[in-house]
Amino acid sequence: DIKVLGPGCVQCDRLEQELMQVMAETGIMAEIEHVREIKEIGKYGVMGTPALLINGRVKSVGKVPPRSQLKAWLEEAQKQ
Repeated sequence: DIKVLGPGCVQCDRLEQELMQVMAETGIMAEIEHVREIKEIGKYGVMGTPALLINGRVKSVGKVPPRSQLKAWLEEAQKQ
């Protein structure tokens, strides 16, 4: 369960694209939900965007993490 939280700014869209590329490279299959509604984003308790949630856990807020970190988080989540 992967969620990108952000209203659709350049950074938010970049995070979504980076995730898709890492998933393609690693063969990890998951659905990415991009939450764009400000009220919905607020429900997750994050104070910045883009934010990344994997399996309900906040992994990143306010930046696009490097691909190596995204890959590590996805591989960790896949094992759970």
